[in-house]
Amino acid sequence: MEEILNQYETVHPNDATIWFKAGNVEDFPTNRGGCIKYKNKQIAIFNFTRRNEWYACQNACPHKMEMVLARGMTGSADDIPKIACPMHKKTFSLVDGSNLNAEDYKIAIYPVKIIEKEVFIGFTD
Repeated sequence: MEEILNQYETVHPNDATIWFKAGNVEDFPTNRGGCIKYKNKQIAIFNFTRRNEWYACQNACPHKMEMVLARGMTGSADDIPKIACPMHKKTFSLVDGSNLNAEDYKIAIYPVKIIEKEVFIGFTD
């Protein structure tokens, strides 16, 4: 379990050295998540059309290390976009990965950019 957790690291937009093409805009559902695999990482991608924004985070919920966050429920808490784990309802900020339940768990987040209807996720490999 520790090995899965260690493969995820938050990437800030200015730190991204590789922009991986995850797919086309129409490949991802609106206001829900989709999942891609990049190397040994599962990445959840959210087309949050209610906010006109895109987000990406690790797909593994750090609570029980289940690969389920892409199937979680999106929403907002105090105007912070969030994802709720569909298994145990732990909620995480899609902006900084912090746990919104005031627990120690945190998720890695990744920058997203859209170029000519193509979705790219930033990594630091």
